[in-house]
Amino acid sequence: MKISPSAIPDVLVIEPQVFRDERGFFYESFNERRFAELTGLRPQFVQDNHSKSLHNVVRGLHYQVGCAQGKLVRVTTGAIFDVVVDMRRGSPTFGRSGTIELSADNHLQLWIPPGFAHGFLVTSDVAECVYKTTDYWSPQHERTLLWNDPALGIDWPVDGEPIVSAKDKAGVPLAQAEAVA
Repeated sequence: MKISPSAIPDVLVIEPQVFRDERGFFYESFNERRFAELTGLRPQFVQDNHSKSLHNVVRGLHYQVGCAQGKLVRVTTGAIFDVVVDMRRGSPTFGRSGTIELSADNHLQLWIPPGFAHGFLVTSDVAECVYKTTDYWSPQHERTLLWNDPALGIDWPVDGEPIVSAKDKAGVPLAQAEAVA
């Protein structure tokens, strides 16, 4: 397993060691001991989520206040343009965004610490995302940052009209968003 900082140092890109042969491939998607050795972190995951989305679907940018979630995100089918935004009040990178392509082919994973908004755009015909969280989903604590807020400076590679839920269309711009303590 190789771990590298992203454009926002607390967000980590994880490249697992993939063993391939004529049958296919095998890799450990998570090993708590190895993760701790390489990062010094020991997140306690309490929930696994799995989503399936079609081409041009935008999900996010979601985060929670009061019970912020750390996330370990990977793609098992297709590809996504993955986005994080630092929502931690007082952080030197508050309001800064970072992006990466996660795909079933590149096997990359992203560790997103608590306090970040997260979302993605499906760039393949279909994509399935699997992610672990360090806290439970809490509807009363969930917030939605406006995915296409110009202040975020995200160059979304949208192909035509994006498919966005009503909740995500109603997200608030960064200037009006509640920060995570």
